[in-house]
Amino acid sequence: MNPELFHADLLAKPEALAALAASLREGDPFDGLPSDIRRVVFLGMGSSRFAARVAARRLRAAGIDAVAEYASAPPPPSRPGTLFVAISATGGSRETLDALAEVDGPFLALTNVPDSPVTEGADWVVPMLAGPEKGGVACRTFQHTLVLLLALEARLTGTRTDLPGLVERTAEASADLLEGRWMEQVLPLLDGPHGLYAIAPAQRISSAEQSALMVREGPRRPADACETGDWAHVDVYLTKTLDYRALLFPGSRYDAQAMEWITQRGSTVVSVGADVPGAAASVRYPGDDDPDVALLTETLVAELVAAAWWR
Repeated sequence: MNPELFHADLLAKPEALAALAASLREGDPFDGLPSDIRRVVFLGMGSSRFAARVAARRLRAAGIDAVAEYASAPPPPSRPGTLFVAISATGGSRETLDALAEVDGPFLALTNVPDSPVTEGADWVVPMLAGPEKGGVACRTFQHTLVLLLALEARLTGTRTDLPGLVERTAEASADLLEGRWMEQVLPLLDGPHGLYAIAPAQRISSAEQSALMVREGPRRPADACETGDWAHVDVYLTKTLDYRALLFPGSRYDAQAMEWITQRGSTVVSVGADVPGAAASVRYPGDDDPDVALLTETLVAELVAAAWWR
């Protein structure tokens, strides 16, 4: 792992996204999947599972039975119409490979290394097309995983969507954040003695989970994630005893509830993608009013904060 190369990986996000958008314009990466899929089981660990949680929730909302499982747990049994989706950026996650050894149905491998072990025996292989992550941290692969799971959703639900256009807007938003105009103000606000907390709505919980992971994995600082509504039941207590500093990804009906406690107790919040009453600062970018642009973009704020602290 290397902080300078991690930063370089982040700087390459717009270019990688542009290439992914071009590939999506050429064709559906999930073309060839059977039409009778009624149940999807995602298998993965870490960032892969974070992205899968959001994908599974979206599929359930569309009426498709879907679940994101820890690959470290025994996979559920297959039944007619089940598709297992193994997600591993490196293609070599031990837990995911172990889970696949127990899978008794067809599976698709989503990976950034097409010839990696996770593809062995796969019925379908979909490359992430994120390019090498020389910094040793899953950042572009996380973003590309989310994009490709949106493509899978469109395929399974029959939804017509301009996914390449969404990816191009995400590239524009990422390029804007990479200019870093906001960092001089935000870095001191988040730099507290008791770590960083990330808060996001259930439909974008991956943003909080990935943000916290970036802070733990790079600069090795304490960090944790929480769903916005659940925050009032599990994390509110920290604001009374800690120098509590948080990144808030707005969009939950319970944003105001969390901010009421945070404001009362003098805690520090930086909002990403919207101006939130009571926040010490907000980070805005083009397209941040589109929930799908936000889903694909907003973790870059935490990634850049982590890169700055790590370097």
